[in-house]
This record gives sequence, structure tokens and C-alpha cells, in this order.
Amino acid sequence: MKALHSLRAIVSALVLAAFVAAAVAVGLWMQSTQNWKSHLAEAQLAGTTLYYAMQNGTAPPEGVRVTPLSAVDQTHAEAGAFHQISGAPNGARITNVPILADALNRTTSKPLTLAILSPDLTYRLAGLPHRDGQTAAETTGAVLRLLASYCSDPVVVAQMGQAPWVRIDGAPVWGCDAAPVDLRLPAVLFAIVAFGILITIALNQSSDFARFATQLRDRRRVGGPASYDLPGPQELQDIVAAVNSYLEAERAQLANRAAVLSGVSHDLGTPATRLRLRTALIGDADLRGKLDADIDSMTGMIESVLTYTRAEMNVEEPRKLSLNALIDAVVTDYQDMGRAVSFRAAQDVVMQGGGSVFMSRQGQSVMAGDRQITVTGRPIALQRAMANLIDNALKYGRRATVSLEADAGSATIIVEDEGSDSSAKDIEALLAPFQRGENTATIDGYGLGLTIVATIAHLHGGTLSFEDTAVGVSARLLIKRG
Repeated sequence: MKALHSLRAIVSALVLAAFVAAAVAVGLWMQSTQNWKSHLAEAQLAGTTLYYAMQNGTAPPEGVRVTPLSAVDQTHAEAGAFHQISGAPNGARITNVPILADALNRTTSKPLTLAILSPDLTYRLAGLPHRDGQTAAETTGAVLRLLASYCSDPVVVAQMGQAPWVRIDGAPVWGCDAAPVDLRLPAVLFAIVAFGILITIALNQSSDFARFATQLRDRRRVGGPASYDLPGPQELQDIVAAVNSYLEAERAQLANRAAVLSGVSHDLGTPATRLRLRTALIGDADLRGKLDADIDSMTGMIESVLTYTRAEMNVEEPRKLSLNALIDAVVTDYQDMGRAVSFRAAQDVVMQGGGSVFMSRQGQSVMAGDRQITVTGRPIALQRAMANLIDNALKYGRRATVSLEADAGSATIIVEDEGSDSSAKDIEALLAPFQRGENTATIDGYGLGLTIVATIAHLHGGTLSFEDTAVGVSARLLIKRG
């Protein structure tokens, strides 16, 4: 089903969604940070209030309960054996916090000693704030803020001046359950998931264009459809519609060209036949031969143009075929006609393997030269291309030798001539239609043979190139195997 939205609308929606996701993630992060600041500020205020409550004997702050220790626990506390106090965690880590009385108000202010028994950590007192003139109440508030900073449920005992030791239960203030939910990690995860979804949607949109480009690029090589119908945004649909219109116009143009040429070829058949009959009445054998040659040249040129047009039209469906068998059949046909054409079998290739921890030498494998090379191609077109290359080799040289090379991605048909006076550079300049070399005045041809071969190579995703050899020139017809 075609997309209902344009790429502009999709991009706008993605940008808006990205801003919303970023705003939500930032909001969650800031809210979590603010909740933690409030939690720690409340713990610090509770600590300040607790000091004054213990100093003046008033009620402790909300959420904090102060109870005297039993006589046995008093003895342990006086002796500093806090780990023996009832209810102390097993293997408790003890943090002693001595808080001095206020320097400017020693008459009313008293020192406070705290012993914090935690099951899993020792509190770092070095990080507590300290300034000149800081009161004992402010220090107590800083200690409770420190307790609230960690998820631990410690047992806290305290002694105000020389008073008996007491237990301070403040789980509602500094316990794990009192801590606000930390939304920072969910905010990060939400942002990652949201942006991952947005990036996936964006990549999916670009993949629609990339997939269409790949199909269009490989259309002629693998025999693409007459028209395309792909899902995607409205802009892609417009591009597909334009390409479909172009392909339809191209097919119509080529069909009209072929129809005109076929009509001309058919219409010339009758006059050409009459001309042949009339030239047979000419007594001068030399003149009669020249007229017959002109008639053959005229009809042959028409047929060559028709062949080139059919190659452009790409009417033959590609299929799996064996290049070895195709080359062997073409070479055999020439040999049956007594032409100097041979097929040079490929040599075995020895491939070096990688090293092994179990062996000091590298392994080797042999790729057989007589292995079957299969490709997806058009057999009639490839047969015509090989015939044109062999004919050229025989025209300009004494013999033609055909060989085959292949790797995982491509196969190359090589046609070598022997005795040619041309160079590879000279021949590559003749790939355009109706281009012929300077040494072809006495050789039959119309300048379309190499153009047809280059067109067939392009249809198979390959190229036609030439190389100078020790005895002449080799033509290399490379085609893709996929």
C-alpha cells in the first residue's frame, strides 16, 4: 500500500517527536534532581531540629524517634562496643561522629557524639561541609543529609554531652524507603529508546529510496519489471511515477525505431530482389559484382542496425546458463566452418590458505580450471557478442583464441587475436556507433559490431575493454555473475 504522507510531513513529525522526547527526558531528569534536593534538604532540616530537641529535651522532628538504651546496651555504648548493642547489624561498620559544642555559645551548647552502625558501608566524613562559626546543629544536619544520600538503613546511637546514650530511629527521614524514586535512569532509557525509534523510522524512509535505486540500477542486468510500484513517502511515489513514464516512453521509442527499421528492411527486400535480377543481366562481370556488393552492403547495414536496436530493447529474458558450454558451442561452430578459432582451457589455480596454530606451514587448495562457470545472462545476446568479437579478431588477425576467467563476482570472456596491427587504445576509440578504423577500407563491416558488444556487456552489468598482448590485442568482455 502506498504511503499517505509526504517526506516533508514525516520529517516534520520526526523533528517534533524528537523535541517532545527530549523535553520528556529532560523533564524527568530535572524532576528527579529536584526531588533529591528536596529530600536531602528535609533530612538536613531534621538533623538541625534533632540537635536542638536533644539539647533542650523537646520533641524530636517528625519522622525521628529517640529512645533510651537498655542498661546492658548503655554499658556497651560507654565501653565503645557499639557492635554488641542489641539490634546492631551483623558485621556492622561503625562510623563515629564527634560533634563539638558551639565555640561562641559553650554555656548552652553541648557536644554530641553519634555512632552510626551500617551493614554495608562506612560514611565519608571528610566530605561534610565545614566553615568558621558553623554550629553543632548545622553539623548534625549535615550528618543526617549524608545518611539520606545513601540507600542504607543504619542503627544510630547518640549521646548529648554526658547524658545517657539513646537510639535514634529516623528511617522515615534517611531510610531507603524514604528516598524519592530516581527517574534519571528511566529518563536516559526513554531518550535512548525514543531516539532509536526515530532513527529507525528515518532509516526506513531512506531505505525505500535506496532499495528503489538498487532495483533501478540492476534493472537492465537482471531483467527488471516494466514498471515499479514500491511503498514509501509521496516524494518516492512521484519519482517512481516519473521513472515509469520515462521507461514507457523509452520502450515506445525503441519499439517505434525497431518497427521503422523492420519496415524499411521489409520494403527494401522487393527492390533489392529486383536489383539483383537486373544486375544478373549485366554482361560486365566486374560491374555486376560491384552492384551486388552494394546491395549486400545496404541490406547488411539495415540488419546491423536492427540487431543493435534489439539489443537496446533488452527483449531477451535472463536465465541461468553455463558460460563454458556457451563458449564451446560458439567455438565449435567456427571450427566446423574451417575458421581458425580455438578455446583455451583455464589452468588450475593454487590458492594459499591461512596459517594454523596446529601447523607451521600454510595450507593450499586447488581451484580446478575446468570448473563450470554459471551466470545469470541472456544466451542469445552473449552468443552474438562473442561472435562479433571473434569476427573482429579474424578480420584483423590470423586467428582467434577464446578463454574464460572467473571469480566470485564476475566472469570474463577473453578473445585474443594474432597479427593485428591495431592497438587496444585504437580499438577502444571505435566503440561509438558507425566508427571504423583507418585500416578497414578493404574489410567488410558497418561500425556497429563493437557497439553491440558494449551494449550487451552493459546489459549484464559489465564492461568491454581491450589490452595489448605480445601477438596482438585481446578483447575482455566482463559480466556480473549474480
